[in-house]
Amino acid sequence: MNKLFFALWFLIFSISSSAAQTSAADEDFQSWNDVQLTAPMGKRADFVLTGTFRFGDKVRKTVDQRISVAFNLKINDWLSVQPGYTNITMTPRIGRNRTENRLSLAATYKFPFKKFGLFNRALFERRLRSPVNATRYRNRILFELPLKKFYDTRFFASDEVFYDWSLNRWSRNRFAVGLGKTINKNLGVDVYYMRQNDGTTRPGDLHIIGTTLKVRP
Repeated sequence: MNKLFFALWFLIFSISSSAAQTSAADEDFQSWNDVQLTAPMGKRADFVLTGTFRFGDKVRKTVDQRISVAFNLKINDWLSVQPGYTNITMTPRIGRNRTENRLSLAATYKFPFKKFGLFNRALFERRLRSPVNATRYRNRILFELPLKKFYDTRFFASDEVFYDWSLNRWSRNRFAVGLGKTINKNLGVDVYYMRQNDGTTRPGDLHIIGTTLKVRP
């Protein structure tokens, strides 16, 4: 299991590093790292606290730090709703640090398949920032497949599109692929590669190696 897990990480790291060396000025190679704490609040509600560090400029400096809180409310076995708040501090390549406060509301539907997981998440977010606030819609399709030969491991792939009302167009796409491993009942980890395409921000086209450490008391 460990050989498979780290082989995937090494492969996507090698591909991304090679691409980053030949990227244009509006591209970057980054590392996104999340620590997610989920605390049950009953049978159908969880409190979720997430801390994030993103390293950019070819992984040479911190470009984004964020802390978010959310409540995951399970309406039934197939539908959940998640209101949340995120505070973000960004350090662009040129210019001063910027801060943003983000309010969000997401609804996730799990399709009733037994052999694999298929989820659709629709998310609205209000971005409170200077000089202009903005509203954005995000839709993500997530596919998960348990790997029966490797206990408590799953393969996943997702694609997410963004619509920005301040631009009146679809502005961003994120595709990700990776592996998730449940270490024990309190701890799990995801490792993934993500490709972001965005023609409106600089840098907007990103190669990303990401990790998510999931803690559940």
